[in-house]
Amino acid sequence: MRRLVYTGFMSLDGVVDSPGGPGEGHRSGGWVVNDLTFVPEAWSLKGEELADTTALMFGRRSYEAFAPVWLGSEDHADYKELPKYVVSTTLSDDALVDGWGPTTILRSTEDIAALKQSEGGAIFIHGSAELAARLSDAGLIDQYNLLVFPVLLGAGKSLFGRADREKQLLTLRESESYSNGILKLVYDVRH
Repeated sequence: MRRLVYTGFMSLDGVVDSPGGPGEGHRSGGWVVNDLTFVPEAWSLKGEELADTTALMFGRRSYEAFAPVWLGSEDHADYKELPKYVVSTTLSDDALVDGWGPTTILRSTEDIAALKQSEGGAIFIHGSAELAARLSDAGLIDQYNLLVFPVLLGAGKSLFGRADREKQLLTLRESESYSNGILKLVYDVRH
């Protein structure tokens, strides 16, 4: 069975919206790169993940934002040939980015559950807050790799849905704090 891992940046109040810049939509966009002293070791989690990543998964909007940029990015060169899965009911095959490795469109939560039952390694979800919330509510995420930033944003997309459901317990696998206030938190979901 394959593991589904969400990896991302989150504010202390749980917002994952627009970490990279204001063009992403949030009025405080860019909160990952603005206002904090750069501490290289705080970003080590992103490098560590490469060894475990065998495929990538995105929601449609994150795919459309990342694919054209990551395709030519040296920082993301290791992702280029990895299989990619895009979860969308509206995206067509002809809208997929050429030259960015094999890409499969999944149409439903059931398709994702079936993919998890297949052979292979970990599938990492980048961005894709709405998809992550839906998969969390469905009990399909196995691990959270989070960098939590010392900022309160108030409003924005949350990684976790607000559906009334049974509690979901997590086990802390790894944690670390950095001099600029960033926390690394790696949790396994108890199924």
